[in-house]
Amino acid sequence: MSSREFRKSRWKGRDRINIRKKLELIVATRNRGKIREIREALKGLGIRIYALSDFDGVAEIKEDGKSFTENALKKAWFYSKVFGKLTLADDSGLEVECLKGMPGIYSARYAGERASNRENNYKLLKEMEGIPLSKRGARFKCVMALVSPDGKEAMTEGSCKGKIGMRERGRRGFGYDPLFILPKYGKTMAQLPLKEKNRISHRGKALRRLRKTIRIFIKMVV
Repeated sequence: MSSREFRKSRWKGRDRINIRKKLELIVATRNRGKIREIREALKGLGIRIYALSDFDGVAEIKEDGKSFTENALKKAWFYSKVFGKLTLADDSGLEVECLKGMPGIYSARYAGERASNRENNYKLLKEMEGIPLSKRGARFKCVMALVSPDGKEAMTEGSCKGKIGMRERGRRGFGYDPLFILPKYGKTMAQLPLKEKNRISHRGKALRRLRKTIRIFIKMVV
């Protein structure tokens, strides 16, 4: 056998080896802050993570559910069918005690459908004018839904308690992070490094609970 024939034979043999494919995960969000947190939290799993913003012409979906769970499931199922890949969706928001749980599922559009983070934060501060810090309790809540192309479904959730500050502090994070004070740290979410935020945040807790399920999917893709 010539050296050329040997190399060709050896390559064919490699083709027959059951090499594990790299799992691709679609995250149903265009929020850059959110995708950055998710990529950091799922680091080390050996998966390729894509956001909706990585693709052109992806359809929008209306988040019209009555709860975080309904919205997360709706997004995960919809985009799993669009891409034919394992899809992760979350719905998360801020629940303020003195506002009877608002803004809740309307957190991203509290000040209007296309409201910016600053506009949402400004409206929240106006709604809470005159309320002392002792009565400004709140929590971040996150529900995550994972759906596979063959119809398997898994869900996790996480929450983080804190207080709403009197003004914005910090430049990290996004959304209501500059207003959300963590009493234990004496800082807002927006003042924490990403790694530390993922350790204690609502989304970080939900993602840690989801890692085991994602590992199961990785083992199935061979």
